[in-house]
Amino acid sequence: MAIQRVGIVGGGQMGGGVAEVTARSGLATVVREVSPEAAERSRSGIERSLGRALDRGKIDEATHQAILDNLTFTTELSDLSDCDLVVEAVIESFDLKAEIFAELDAIVTSPDAILATNTSSIPIIDIAMATDRPDHVVGLHFFNPAPVMALVEVIPSVRTDPSVTEQVTAFATDVLGKTVVAAKDRAGFVVNMLLVPYLLGAMRMFEDGHATAEDIDTGMTLGAGHPMGPLTLSDLIGLDTMLLVGETLQAEYGDPAYAPPALLRRMVAGGHLGRKTGRGFYDYS
Repeated sequence: MAIQRVGIVGGGQMGGGVAEVTARSGLATVVREVSPEAAERSRSGIERSLGRALDRGKIDEATHQAILDNLTFTTELSDLSDCDLVVEAVIESFDLKAEIFAELDAIVTSPDAILATNTSSIPIIDIAMATDRPDHVVGLHFFNPAPVMALVEVIPSVRTDPSVTEQVTAFATDVLGKTVVAAKDRAGFVVNMLLVPYLLGAMRMFEDGHATAEDIDTGMTLGAGHPMGPLTLSDLIGLDTMLLVGETLQAEYGDPAYAPPALLRRMVAGGHLGRKTGRGFYDYS
C-alpha cells in the first residue's frame, strides 16, 4: 500500500512541523485540531514557516502554493477516516494518546492503514494495545523542528508487523527524505534515553546555583560544540513536555538521573513553559 494521504492529530509545534514535512513531500495532509481557533493557529504557523522558506529562496512561488494546496485543517477526527497513515502528535500524556488511538481504531477504515505515534518516551506497546490492530501501530518520532531536523526514530512494538516497520522506514527515508534510527520499544528510545538526563542535569546545576543559565548554555555550545545549550533547548521543547518525559523515563527505569528537578515542577506549575508561553529559563517577552 502506497502512503498518499496522511492525517496528523494535533497541529501544534510538533504536529504542525510534521504536517509541513508531509505536505512538502507532495502528500495530501489533513491536520485535526481540537477547535477552529487551534486549527487556525496551526495553519498560520505552517504558513509562517513556508513564508520564511520562500523569502530565503529555498522554495519558489509555485512550490509554496503546491504545499499549501496539500494541506487541509479540520476539527473532526472522522475526516481522517480514509488516510493511509495517521500520525498522532499531541502532548506527552498516555491517557490522551490511548483515547485518541482507540477512536482512530474505530474511525480509520482501511485495515492496511498505519497508526503512528510521535511520542518521545511512552512505550509503543502501551499505546498500541488501546486498539484492535496493534500489528499496525508503530512509533514514528520526529524531532523539533521537524522540517529542519533530519532524524526520525522508527520504533516497532512486540506486536508491530515487520512489514509495517519496513514500510514506515522506507516512507520516512524515500518519501520524506529523513534519516531513520531503528529503536527498541523502551521508554525514551535512543535519543531521549541519552538526551533527557543531560537536560535535567543542566536544570539541577542551575537550581543548585553552580552557574547561571547563560553560562551553562555557553559552556555546552562553545565547550562541547553543541548547536544549542541545554536550557535553551529545554525551553524550545517545552518545560511541560520535559516534565512528562522525565516522569515517564523515571517510572520505567527508576534511575534518579531521570527524575525531574523540583525547580522544573515549580516552573510548570507556574505556567513558565518555555518559548511557547514567553517565559522559561529565559524571558522571551
